[in-house]
Amino acid sequence: MPIFVIVTILFLFAAPVYAQDAASCKADDRTCLLSQLEVLAGEIPEKNWQDQMYRELAKLLTLEKKSARAIPLIARIDNPDTKAMTIRGIGMAAHDAKMTPEEYGPLFTALRAEAEKIEHPPSYAIALTYIAMGQAFAGDDAGAMQTAKDMKNDALRNKAFGESAEIQAERNDLDAAMASIAAIDSPAFRNKAYGTISKIFADRKKYDEALKSAMAIDNEYLKAQAILNMLAKQITPEQVSLIEEK
Repeated sequence: MPIFVIVTILFLFAAPVYAQDAASCKADDRTCLLSQLEVLAGEIPEKNWQDQMYRELAKLLTLEKKSARAIPLIARIDNPDTKAMTIRGIGMAAHDAKMTPEEYGPLFTALRAEAEKIEHPPSYAIALTYIAMGQAFAGDDAGAMQTAKDMKNDALRNKAFGESAEIQAERNDLDAAMASIAAIDSPAFRNKAYGTISKIFADRKKYDEALKSAMAIDNEYLKAQAILNMLAKQITPEQVSLIEEK
């Protein structure tokens, strides 16, 4: 019997079995449903929609601590911007999944390898920005710093340092945030970043850190704005009442 006939017969017998397997997933069987979702994603004819489905599936898999299955999905995505967003999604999901430092290392190495395959320069730079942000979320400040330094585009490199600083400020790490901002080579962007983290610290009632960030600004107007914002955050409800009475 010709080989193509055999293959056709096997396919016809296998198709109903696969359909039965797909229908046999229970609502709480996430492993089964994720597997079927991956198969369904591959059957979506519209490439943009397929890319988006792979992106969302990659995030879900990472949340389930299945990043080894999530990473290969990046290569199936055609749109370079969606590839970059998938890299971002995996990095953020890894943070939400509370991965250990031992798990983070191989993950970011794998994400960087996928980023290096992106041939569209803007999307490639954005992917590196997202990797640096993910590393900052994970507390890998040295890794975030190196990833940002590797970026050739000045504006996006400075943006990566600024984004890392914001994440570090949100975890109340003044030293790490200041180190990230110090690496910014644009005075205007650097001043903006200092102002941003000063506001983050003030919002968190970390007034000493807010003041130190504000004092690092070398533009008098922006420095005054940052200090004014910090002082405004310290006004108590009682003081507001007194002001309103007057």
